[in-house]
Amino acid sequence: MISRVWHGWTTSAKADTYEALLKSEIFNGIRDRQIAGYRGIHLFRRNLGDEVEFVTVMWFDTIDAVRAFAGEDYEVAVVPPKARTLLSRFDARSQHYEVKAEMKT
Repeated sequence: MISRVWHGWTTSAKADTYEALLKSEIFNGIRDRQIAGYRGIHLFRRNLGDEVEFVTVMWFDTIDAVRAFAGEDYEVAVVPPKARTLLSRFDARSQHYEVKAEMKT
């Protein structure tokens, strides 16, 4: 299993709009692509005072599945134009981790 981690920041005023865009359009668009080996996405949000940080963690079976999502240069961030208009800054590249353990209660 591979996790793809990405960070983006926006202003407090735009945070709710950005979150709504992710949930209503962007995440559904990813799901609708029906990428073999894509297992889902988690969204984290943290208020930092003047700005709000968002973290997405996507789950894939293999690096080849990540490439099917992001392209050959699979570390490049995939940030649609609508999202770019709401973000103040974001990671240009995503980080990828091999998942070595998972414990559920």
